[in-house]
Amino acid sequence: MASYAAEQLKEKGNVAFRNGEYLEAEDFYSQAIHRYSRNSLIFTNRANVRLKLQRYDGVVDDSLKSIEIQGQGGQNHKAFYFLGMPCDILSGLRRLSIALCRHAQAQLSLNHPNEALSSALTAYNQVLHPQPAAKISPKDLETFSAFVLKCKKQKFASRERERLRRRGDLCAELEVTLDSQRQRDQSEITLQLQRGDVGNIAASERAAEIRSAFDHKVAELHTIFAAADPANHKAREIPDHIIDTITFEPMHDPVMTKTGHSYERATIYEHLKRSPTDPLTREPLTIDELRPNFGLKAACEEFWDSGASEWIIDW
Repeated sequence: MASYAAEQLKEKGNVAFRNGEYLEAEDFYSQAIHRYSRNSLIFTNRANVRLKLQRYDGVVDDSLKSIEIQGQGGQNHKAFYFLGMPCDILSGLRRLSIALCRHAQAQLSLNHPNEALSSALTAYNQVLHPQPAAKISPKDLETFSAFVLKCKKQKFASRERERLRRRGDLCAELEVTLDSQRQRDQSEITLQLQRGDVGNIAASERAAEIRSAFDHKVAELHTIFAAADPANHKAREIPDHIIDTITFEPMHDPVMTKTGHSYERATIYEHLKRSPTDPLTREPLTIDELRPNFGLKAACEEFWDSGASEWIIDW
């Protein structure tokens, strides 16, 4: 039976994957798909190993195929999430979520922050409002929430570079040059990995070094230009602690739950109308149990008083 043969090949691929034999694992998964192409989990497994091999186009293709097989009714939040998320922090998620998640990691790696954010939000909404049979833990919600915020920040940074570039800003031009070099360096590491010149661990470490060096250079660049021309290079930044973890927008009137999580008042009120639980912990929660977070509200007011209203639409 084709499906049985495919399952046996998938298990061989799983063993190879656990042993770090990623090229062999990819081959087993490909053979399994050739035998039986309607098992979404085989596509998500191959997406995972391709993520390890930094073959991001393949990750996108396999993730989308898994989502297609599951259909619109399937709760496939891992598929969208992996279109943008590092797979080593997702062990608590269920099998139908695999493909959705891998899509987001690949999109970010391919420098597509808009698409990555869309995939990440789709995944987050599925874990925030799961189907009855889905097993979602508070850690899963925190993981997805953090990743959505990462995607949103990268999208905002991309918009900022483009805005400044159109203005003829030298800082933005230099940042684009640095980013182009980062992408070339990353592509070279990917090629070395695919040729077998470096192993997966070395490639991952080198990719992290490239990203860290890029971030450091960009931060230095911004510091230099801000000091030289503060009027035109004032940083547009949103502190993480004032961002609502349901809408991912800066808060105005934060309230706090009994477990210490803070949300925008209007947002959490709307959520509690649908589900009387804390969105992150899943513990029972009512409106009467919410309390104003005066310290956080002061931080929000300071942020809005800084002139953020003039540019927040870009966020």
